[in-house]
Amino acid sequence: MSGPVVLVLGFEPFAGDTINPSAEIANQLAGETIEAHRIVSGVLPVSFSDAPLVLAELLDRHKPTLVVALGQAGGRAGISFERVAINLIDARIADNAGLQPIDAEVLEGGPGAYFSTLPVKAMHAELSAHGVHSTLSLSAGSYVCNQIFYWLAHLLASEHESARGGFIHVPWLPQQSARHPGDPDMALDTMVYAIRKAIACALRIHEDLPISGGTTH
Repeated sequence: MSGPVVLVLGFEPFAGDTINPSAEIANQLAGETIEAHRIVSGVLPVSFSDAPLVLAELLDRHKPTLVVALGQAGGRAGISFERVAINLIDARIADNAGLQPIDAEVLEGGPGAYFSTLPVKAMHAELSAHGVHSTLSLSAGSYVCNQIFYWLAHLLASEHESARGGFIHVPWLPQQSARHPGDPDMALDTMVYAIRKAIACALRIHEDLPISGGTTH
């Protein structure tokens, strides 16, 4: 099939969970058409060594106009639009291959940070207007999610300059609550709806809203 493509990425389960909402969202959106763009999806391994390779292959294969990488952020109550990817891996737990890098660079000698090229403030405002709880976030952590956010930004800046992209964290699913009692969750249908709205917003808007989105601490 021809025409412009949006690549939506999720991750496989990790840390003892048997499901990852980011992969479920990506798979549900695959095949849809949003703002005349075809949605394709990919599921990344939770592996510091393999995830960047899979990401690069998917970018080369699909040549997307827009890339939305999703990850699970257990404990967060809403959709989190990440603003900054940092050149740091400091793994609190091992990845699915047993690796646990400490104080390592994502890319040796690379920039200290990259910023999302998604209109995150506009996307946040869009979800708020439709009653979906969301936030702007300055940290995607220091695990595989941040690693992929950084690699995505680096590859878009160096090899896929015509594309835009960034990272969005999503909460746990209700069925994960047995393993994480007391923590917030969100229904899959709500998250799929939210990411669909966010993608549509990103395709319509290239220059973000000139409104405050910062914090004092």
